[in-house]
Amino acid sequence: MRAKREREKRMVGEMIALWWHAEHGTRGDELCPECAELAAYARERSERCPFMEEKTFCSNCRAHCYAPAMRERIRAVMRFAGPRMIFRHPVAALRHVYETRAERRRLEREEAR
Repeated sequence: MRAKREREKRMVGEMIALWWHAEHGTRGDELCPECAELAAYARERSERCPFMEEKTFCSNCRAHCYAPAMRERIRAVMRFAGPRMIFRHPVAALRHVYETRAERRRLEREEAR
């Protein structure tokens, strides 16, 4: 489970960095205070997630432990960076698509019962 948490934290951090570079038009590694706050918040949420063993990704989680304002910010990052991850981490991006679809099918089967 620890490896899964670390992988999720790393991927979310990379997605925030992708968004930050595009949003601010920079190439440096240091995030602006607003983006650094979002990255720290996302890492903290992943670290404390009680559902890490059961879920595939935060986007598939029913609990939505992000505060509403932070949830909107992270969604904007995910909408932008998600498709671009195929160029940065193709295996991880394809795994995300596969696991997301599998999770949705599983949930649909559960709801149909």
